Amino acid sequence: MASKSSLTPPPVPPELHVTNRETLLNSLRRHLSESSRPLHGFVFLQGGEEQNRYDTDHTELFRQESYFAYLFGVREPGFYGAIDIATGKSFLFAPRLPAEYAVWLGEIEPERYMVSTVYYTNEITTVLHDEYKGSGKPLLFLLHGLGTDSDLFSKPAEFQGIDKFDTDLTTLHPVLTECRVTKSDLELSLIQFANDISSEAHVEVMRKVMEGSTSISWKAYFFTTPTCMVAVDIAHNHILEDGDLALLDMGAEYTFYGSDITCSYPVNGKFSPDQALVYNAFLDAHNEVMSTMKPGVSWLDMHKLAEKVILESLKRGSILVGTIDDMMVERLGAVFMPHGLGHLLGIDNHDPGGYPEGTERSKEPGLKSLRTTRELQEGMPWEIQILFKFFNYEAANRFKGSGGVQIESDVLVTANGYKNMTKVPWELSEIEAVMAGAPWPLDKSSSGEKAGQTTATSDFDVLSKI
Repeated sequence: MASKSSLTPPPVPPELHVTNRETLLNSLRRHLSESSRPLHGFVFLQGGEEQNRYDTDHTELFRQESYFAYLFGVREPGFYGAIDIATGKSFLFAPRLPAEYAVWLGEIEPERYMVSTVYYTNEITTVLHDEYKGSGKPLLFLLHGLGTDSDLFSKPAEFQGIDKFDTDLTTLHPVLTECRVTKSDLELSLIQFANDISSEAHVEVMRKVMEGSTSISWKAYFFTTPTCMVAVDIAHNHILEDGDLALLDMGAEYTFYGSDITCSYPVNGKFSPDQALVYNAFLDAHNEVMSTMKPGVSWLDMHKLAEKVILESLKRGSILVGTIDDMMVERLGAVFMPHGLGHLLGIDNHDPGGYPEGTERSKEPGLKSLRTTRELQEGMPWEIQILFKFFNYEAANRFKGSGGVQIESDVLVTANGYKNMTKVPWELSEIEAVMAGAPWPLDKSSSGEKAGQTTATSDFDVLSKI
């Protein structure tokens, strides 16, 4: 039986998306003014549509398009939204649905979304022409731009009658993406709850992992531990054996805003000397990166710091030989950490904005996988990821086939440093104690930890705050 959570989901602030729209309006008006362009026209977005599973009548679970969710918070499919740049008025356009829709799925209540007015989708052209105060055709700023994580383009809105408008496909995407990089206090409260409930679920799964179980059973248990949550998938349906390390990459989402947490621990509850050596190498990197985090610090520099600490730890363990400087020049760190340090976190697991316009990815091994090279800003939420893959080369042959270690925390950049939003065991002694049945958080007075000692974490999701 899954343990009942002690946490209560916080209410979603009704002004959350009003605040997000105001953030966009301020940024877009500033951008237009600096470009000597008139402050009129409409931000116009199309929400997501329901999808059937191939050619069946089975409807897949609907999840709103993320930019639309950020601005309007609408949970249902088939909507459009508009914001008048001149007046700040906001509009939702709801689909006309047959009467039987409410019988099966309940009534849609668009008034809860705190916009100026709600109309039907077949009224878009008439309403926007009536609201427009400029000359000529009304101008629509449509969302169209490249996602630097997916390498896919967002789809601009389409509707019958769009030919009666002028359209701009280049202005909105970079401005709106930049708005999503930093989070308001309202957004951070939802991300914190997603972290709290996910941390609680990870601890419960940690207590239940045993030999003979599979990753499917871990996911199922994680899913039933928190309420009203969506679990992020994990990789393989591997049957665990004595001596294995379990690596669980799971996180919950609450009203669009998510978390991303990975824990690694031995199935039998005790780290072997080799497992401890590798795990601590990445925990040390995690701690060093955390200690440097503050506004103005380069994400690229933190990634290289993580590589350096890992190499130093593995050299102390006699897995590597040579000088650390030579290893860094030869990019040896990319062998152990082929991915980037982490990513922005928010409505999407990999939130957009990693590479603003005018920035380019490195071509070097390891660095080319970085999801961003930004400098940290206060209010940025990040997921930080420290991962080790064991390779079969002579100096580390005994690790062949052992799997890997990954530690992920969700971290908020603050004015003077950081706040770790994730609350799971990271130290070896903490993990082994929890797996042996100790309560979490541990009683520091009885566990032998020094007063004031902070819990270490690895692999970060980083958040920025407005």
